[in-house]
Amino acid sequence: MSAHDRTELFSISDEVADAVASGLPVVAMESSGVAHGLPYPMNLETALDMHKAIRAGGAVPARIGLLDGRFVIGMSDSMVERFATTPDLPKVSTRDIGPALASRKPGGTTVSAGLVAAARAGIEVFAVAGIGGVHFGAQHSFDVSADLIEFTRHRVATVCAGAKTVLDPALTLEYLETQGVPVVGYRCDDFPAYYCVSSGRPNPRRTDDLEELAASVRLHWAAGNRGGFVVTHPIAEQDALPSEHIYALIREKQAEAEREGVSGPAMTPRILGAVSAATKGRTAEANRSVLLSTCALAAEVAVAMSRDGAPVGAA
Repeated sequence: MSAHDRTELFSISDEVADAVASGLPVVAMESSGVAHGLPYPMNLETALDMHKAIRAGGAVPARIGLLDGRFVIGMSDSMVERFATTPDLPKVSTRDIGPALASRKPGGTTVSAGLVAAARAGIEVFAVAGIGGVHFGAQHSFDVSADLIEFTRHRVATVCAGAKTVLDPALTLEYLETQGVPVVGYRCDDFPAYYCVSSGRPNPRRTDDLEELAASVRLHWAAGNRGGFVVTHPIAEQDALPSEHIYALIREKQAEAEREGVSGPAMTPRILGAVSAATKGRTAEANRSVLLSTCALAAEVAVAMSRDGAPVGAA
């Protein structure tokens, strides 16, 4: 494959390309959550409201998905609607990129695949509600999200509300420390847990100053580090679910799923679906809240980083 052909694998919208070239703030997002995170039409409304939250914060939204054998970086509203209304849209993780592109079928990027494309486009900030991480019992299953691997490969700052609640926060933080990926809480002491304010584990560091946070990211890269940077900030307390109740539910539903032979990629959606049913849909409203709040903060981070200086260079 020629260099030109490789370039054609990435279709970047004019708005996103112009913003990156001009050093303006841009925030990337994944697209698997559009199809799988919330029911229709809540998924579509939330996705478009995420774009609005980023624009309101002074940045350009860049939703990333796979269409017609290419990464699309800066999906249009009509593309997002297509994803929101496509049943069984495949999720595309890092390992799936080649086969998914070859199939030329639409695919929703996870965080890991989204980071690959964001770095390729020169985007330095990524927003997501909850990152992947290390699963409970990973000492035996070796179940570690590809998100964590991609954090080590790309100079992209990921703004999130911690790891998904079905994951082991202690092992996730330990893995990130081993790989040299900074985790800094913005105005929060505890490592959040998606739609819970706290996972019960502290963030390794905290800062209350946005300019200091932007400088920390820049200096991490200027020192020669090739990997990413994780910024955490929790869901608003009024929208959060009680962590003790949720963790107890997760342990119960995970045990049920294991008894039924569920494993691998099927485990997380199974548990999240069961927890949603048990909480009578409260997780959906919490999910929407945390998606919007992380996008709003990601825009602030992107703006602060654009003020802080010229890009250090993409991975």
